[in-house]
Amino acid sequence: MNQNFTKLAFTKSVKKAQAQYGSRKSNARMEESGDRYVLTEKEIPFIESRDSFYMATVGENGWPYVQFRGGPKGFLKILDDTTLGIADFRGNRQYISVGNINSSKKASLFLIDYPSKQRLKIWAEAEVLETKEYPELSVKLSLPDYQEVIERLIVFKVQAYDWNCQQHITPRFTEEEIKQWIDTQDP
Repeated sequence: MNQNFTKLAFTKSVKKAQAQYGSRKSNARMEESGDRYVLTEKEIPFIESRDSFYMATVGENGWPYVQFRGGPKGFLKILDDTTLGIADFRGNRQYISVGNINSSKKASLFLIDYPSKQRLKIWAEAEVLETKEYPELSVKLSLPDYQEVIERLIVFKVQAYDWNCQQHITPRFTEEEIKQWIDTQDP
């Protein structure tokens, strides 16, 4: 069920902590805002311009796991306004995220643009798909100029999202961004 992120994130213990530390009233107003799960003109270009994100899953033992995912800009693909997907490349071959997704079907994605100090949190139902069983989707998620082995596909059905505040984000810049800035400076 797609919904306002607060329905997923503001559990009873979270609301208790909000009350204890004085933010419950302002957070209660957030619960009244509309549901956010359809990606808009604000989210789509932000997602398409990322060259990395962090993905959190939870194992059957209840322990969370966070994994860095990287690739060329646009490797996290928009399949429609509520669905994202990636070609899952060969990595360290521990398959922790894959196992956790197969078990719980849930993932959270954390996308950050360090230079502009923007971050987007996405709650999703996730599914691991085999490339040979989904040839059309494999083509759609492939990256022809990226020479890595695609082992499988991961599809994320967005359930909710939230833009996070800019506070405490240290701007960081890629080599490409630094080069672009240098090129714009007068000699």
